[in-house]
Amino acid sequence: MATERLNSILSHLTPNKSGLSAITQKNPDDVVITLAIRTPLAKGFRGGFKDTQLDYLVYSLLKKVIQKSNIDPQLVEDICLGNVNDGRAAYTVRAAALAAGFPNTTAASSVNRFCSSGLKATQDIANQISLGNIECGIAVGAEMMSASGDQLAQPFHEEILKSQDAADCMQPMGQTSENVGKDFNISREAQDRFAAESYQRAERAQKAGWFDDEIVPVTTTVKDPKSGEEKQITLTKDEGPRWGTTYESLSKIRPAFPDYGDKSTGGNSSQVTDGAAAVLLMKRSTALRINQPILAKYVGATVTGLAPRIMGIGPSLAIPKLLGKYSLSLDDIDVIELNEAFASMAVYCINTLGIDTSKMNVRGGAIALGHPLGATGTRQICTGLSECRRQKKKILLTSMCIGTGQGMAGLFVNEIV
Repeated sequence: MATERLNSILSHLTPNKSGLSAITQKNPDDVVITLAIRTPLAKGFRGGFKDTQLDYLVYSLLKKVIQKSNIDPQLVEDICLGNVNDGRAAYTVRAAALAAGFPNTTAASSVNRFCSSGLKATQDIANQISLGNIECGIAVGAEMMSASGDQLAQPFHEEILKSQDAADCMQPMGQTSENVGKDFNISREAQDRFAAESYQRAERAQKAGWFDDEIVPVTTTVKDPKSGEEKQITLTKDEGPRWGTTYESLSKIRPAFPDYGDKSTGGNSSQVTDGAAAVLLMKRSTALRINQPILAKYVGATVTGLAPRIMGIGPSLAIPKLLGKYSLSLDDIDVIELNEAFASMAVYCINTLGIDTSKMNVRGGAIALGHPLGATGTRQICTGLSECRRQKKKILLTSMCIGTGQGMAGLFVNEIV
């Protein structure tokens, strides 16, 4: 503790640092992550969570947070749930937290910024800690895509639809993917080859047990669709990876959105998935005082907007914006978690930013693992930090595109090396 305080004082007496030296510096007021865990990711509508409700999944994960961290629940001041499809999410997270063992003094809320909701929840908790409003909080991302969809039930008001950009917010995600493929000449072959690599990386990671330290088992009930019989099961691993997937097998799949184009398919698009992830955050001084292991430092996150019809390229704008704030370049980044909403946008971002693919989605991405909308932002943190630990590397960058034309990115420093 004294060393941390001395470093903080010295930082004010020496010239301002920038780049890597600045973000890797340790100060008592840093926002740090002491636990990052997730559920297995299950196939939507037919997987292990198809009959599970959002409240039970969040409850189960929050119980695991208490068990794995051994933290006194009284110390957790706020919990924020990132979720897209459930209009009752604010009720859900509050009730689930109380049932999981948190006292009624632990507040709760929900947030929705589509596919970045988990990262937005993390940012919200981190900002509260940074401002001194709380000392400890939990960011959760969770989505039960088996339960509902996120398309608009009816069009916007006619006055709103006079704006083309506003009208484009109604475009289905598959249409926006085809727009990116057409506008930027991302071929079907390039998309299928990228998707094949995602599946192959996920297969290697799963076989090697790389996901084991980020996944916690969840016991739930599943119903047989034919007999109606219910049985209890325990999920321990992701259901999305299809072992043996090749470019050749993916190239035979028919286009998924033929009304809009012929490049995006069920094989090179993210999977419909159920799952959740949680991140425990607090001040560094708090973590040291209560003997919580410091896994990583939260550096910051940012968001940007762009034309809704090509929403997929959002990371190509959010990433430079975030790196610029900290005087960094992609060369400074060790591990990148880029959400693979569609292969079209992933290939575009790789080509436009010049991303070194050897350090991006090392364990595969959403095409192979799945994309439970509200959970992806926190899931990426769990996976990325675990990969940093495995490689003994430090700097993690996460990013995703966001429906209606946005992009978000987050920056973290792994401290377990």
